[in-house]
Amino acid sequence: MNQSNQNYGAAQIQVLEGLDPVRKRPGMYIGSTGPRGLHHLVYEVVDNSIDEALAGRCDTIEIKISDGNIVSVRDNGIGIPVEVHPKTGKSTLETVLTVLHAGGKFDNDAYKVSGGLHGVGVSVVNALSENLQAVIKRNGKIYSQKFERGVPVTELEVVGDTSETGTEIIFKPDDTIFEEINFRYETLEHRLRELAFLNKGVRIEFRDEREGIEKENIFYYEGGIKEFVQYLNRKRTPIHEDIIYFEGEKEGSAVELAIQYTTEYTENVYTFANNISTHEGGTHLVGLRASLTRIINDYSRKNGFLKEKDENLTGEDVREGMTAVLSVKLSEPQFEGQTKTKLGNSEMRGIVDSIVSEAMGNFLEEHPKEAKTIVEKALRAARAREAAKKARELTRRKSALDSMALPGKLADCSEKDPSKCEVFIVEGDSAGGSAKQGRNRAIQAILPLRGKIMNVEKARLDKILGYEEIKTMITAFGCGIGEDFDEKKLRYGKIVIMTDADVDGAHIRTLLLTFFFRYMRPLIDNGHIYIAQPPLYKVKKGKTEIYAYDDAELEKILNEIGRSNYSLQRYKGLGEMNPDQLWDTTMNPETRTMLQVDVEDAQAADEIFLTLMGDKVKPRKEFIEENAIYVKNLDI
Repeated sequence: MNQSNQNYGAAQIQVLEGLDPVRKRPGMYIGSTGPRGLHHLVYEVVDNSIDEALAGRCDTIEIKISDGNIVSVRDNGIGIPVEVHPKTGKSTLETVLTVLHAGGKFDNDAYKVSGGLHGVGVSVVNALSENLQAVIKRNGKIYSQKFERGVPVTELEVVGDTSETGTEIIFKPDDTIFEEINFRYETLEHRLRELAFLNKGVRIEFRDEREGIEKENIFYYEGGIKEFVQYLNRKRTPIHEDIIYFEGEKEGSAVELAIQYTTEYTENVYTFANNISTHEGGTHLVGLRASLTRIINDYSRKNGFLKEKDENLTGEDVREGMTAVLSVKLSEPQFEGQTKTKLGNSEMRGIVDSIVSEAMGNFLEEHPKEAKTIVEKALRAARAREAAKKARELTRRKSALDSMALPGKLADCSEKDPSKCEVFIVEGDSAGGSAKQGRNRAIQAILPLRGKIMNVEKARLDKILGYEEIKTMITAFGCGIGEDFDEKKLRYGKIVIMTDADVDGAHIRTLLLTFFFRYMRPLIDNGHIYIAQPPLYKVKKGKTEIYAYDDAELEKILNEIGRSNYSLQRYKGLGEMNPDQLWDTTMNPETRTMLQVDVEDAQAADEIFLTLMGDKVKPRKEFIEENAIYVKNLDI
């Protein structure tokens, strides 16, 4: 391990501002006080250890969850400095843990590259923890200090001798801050695996010792993002065996790229800057796309795949079926976008473009067999794109905002302001009839679909646009699809999937979500897609009628009203409800419950759609076997 920057000490720690606001407004610092914010605490501490690895001072990180949701993160880095800080007069450790934005990330001599700067620092973890203990191994000594809700309760003290170095942070989140304290193993596992892929050679050990959970895993990947792409494609069918991989450095920034093409029809590109997932993209992604499109077109013309009269391949053509991971590391990242996950450094476009162009050009020249496979895949995509273009033009001609062009089965609303309008997608005429009668005609439109839409996971856009029910939706929404997509033309602020509470309803919902995720993703990203929550049961006792939306709520109701002299109806279909019942329980904005669909983790979402809807049967069978125990109501 390269032990660089050994002069990391008190002088490298800079103080920017105080810690007081954190407990008053925790959401400002960690996003929320729900599950996302809770898990963010762990990521903040782990990020500090990863920064030690990036500096070449750490190669092992251990994360442990104990009973009581107590978290321990330990690394074998150089250890947080313990000397007195020149500006605060306190130990540097205490300064780092009690002052917001105090840390070595603000000094380029200590950390040339840091992911932690994007975060909020371990001081916020301290402020939002019921108690926290820091154990530092440094200078041949073991140091310890304890805190409660961000306030030191012990002085920094020497508790032993050691020949090792490192930092261990042990904390228990504050139950007066968080809605519920229950760390989800799978959520943490996903992020830790991702960090191990992005930092090749770093060993991350994760143990959950809570009673009844007891799991552990070790993540260690010598191949780094090359193994990441292999992992992402384990449920796909690659069209070339070897993963294309290269890395380069320019102007002090490092670029790593791994690519493998598959038989799929959509692209899956994951980008990172200093280990932070930039799911909104940014300048590095722009550079990657520009270089790939140019290099593959140049190669295609040079080798006769494209004739002089042929149009160039588009970016979508050359990226069809591509799984790629792009990781850049730079000294001063600038993050933009709605969720601060878009890289804004303008220089990274040219750096990535330059490195990828040279490396990809060389690869294609040196591997003619793989190059031919990739180019032929792009040419097939181009032909399908032309067919899709013609299909889109037909859809576009039908989707003028003139109401005469709207689908006949659509029962539209009268309001013209899209932000006030919502459309309910329902299955079949029976549910559609109840919904049409029960709705608020001013703001609620009803679009009944006949049967199940096609599985778009297994088809290109040209085939999809030939499917009548999908054309009907596109026309009704008004915003187009693919290259023509324009969110400003969306006719409804809310698109609500309202299906029956049975297996068929769940399947239709999954088919619709697959379509939106693959081909109208901005509708999900910008919060337009919702799932209605119709009740599962109606309990009637005397003249009292109560609706229950799940089994737990049913049990609670029965306990309250008594378990005698009542009748119970389980709804399998929306068509079983009277219009007024459907309005009261599911459609009335004042009383209904709806789930808003979002994508917290694009990689996990991609994987679940691929598992459930893709070509490979084995992953689907394994998923069913693993989750069968959770099925309570299976319609036979």
